[in-house]
Amino acid sequence: METLIALVIGVLTACGVFLALRGQTFPVVLGLTFLSYAVNLFLFVMGRLVVGAPPVISDAALYTDPLPQALVLTAIVISFGMTAFVIVLALKARAEFGNDHVDGTHGAEDTAR
Repeated sequence: METLIALVIGVLTACGVFLALRGQTFPVVLGLTFLSYAVNLFLFVMGRLVVGAPPVISDAALYTDPLPQALVLTAIVISFGMTAFVIVLALKARAEFGNDHVDGTHGAEDTAR
């Protein structure tokens, strides 16, 4: 099971980096989303998930650490806000420059030179 989770996290990270390095804005947004999914999954798995155990330290031998769950919830909210901001920024850049390229210079200006 650990190998499967590590493989899933690695594939999400590789896809996220590959898409984040693309030239258009939609693949960049999708790549950042995949990277945030990979980080959230990594944080969640590092919390030693135990079914049926108390969420705080008690007399029991097994307990579930609530900190990774809180970190993942916070990361979900932050990634949602980041994604919304990047989408609005991409729409504004598309309206200003008239193209979908990340640096805003690929398009009609390059063909005129």
